Amino acid sequence: MATYTGEVTPGGPPDTRELAQLVITKVAVDPKMHNNAYLLRCRNTDEQLLVDAAADAPVLRQVIGEGGLAGVVTTHQHWDHHRALADVVEATGARVYAGSPDADAITEQTGVVVTDRLSDADEVRFGDCRLSVIHLVGHTPGSIALVYDDPDGAPHLWTGDSLFPGGVGNTFGDSSAFRSLIDDVSTKVFDRLPDETWFYPGHGNDSTLGAERPHLAEWRARGW
Repeated sequence: MATYTGEVTPGGPPDTRELAQLVITKVAVDPKMHNNAYLLRCRNTDEQLLVDAAADAPVLRQVIGEGGLAGVVTTHQHWDHHRALADVVEATGARVYAGSPDADAITEQTGVVVTDRLSDADEVRFGDCRLSVIHLVGHTPGSIALVYDDPDGAPHLWTGDSLFPGGVGNTFGDSSAFRSLIDDVSTKVFDRLPDETWFYPGHGNDSTLGAERPHLAEWRARGW
């Protein structure tokens, strides 16, 4: 089996990573926005969870396959992360998860009711797998990240648009929002999780916390 790299492009094939208890499939959608969507499958039960039904519902349904879908997590309220949510939920009957402060906006934009409003330290369970919720305020009021504490290895973290290789997410020139986001990312992510943590952002390539940690002070100083 080919080694997972996380380097995917819209229109190209997904990339799959197999852990002892979890299978992670990453696919890129929309040639303009290059959003990432992640299908997570519990190896013991085959229950599946989708992180960000960003776009291209037919592509996402193909990745989901015939195994069904237990839930969809939307990492934040921005339109490019939930354009396929209504189609995917209608096709699968999946539960809908989002950070509580963003939930109403997601429903207003998509017409989809958020069945599970998430707060810091909540858990999302599918099969025998569970993800812990990290609330990161700044990119949006209700942005969340999800951490899988792999019992057989290093943690895995889905960050939406709150953390990328090279910096935190866009706060659109709002200095207060930037301070909130850099503080939350520093204390709730980098201070809690080890360097070996692999993270999966909402756009582009993956990275590890160890590769990014030396640059935290630089990000804070530059203000974005």
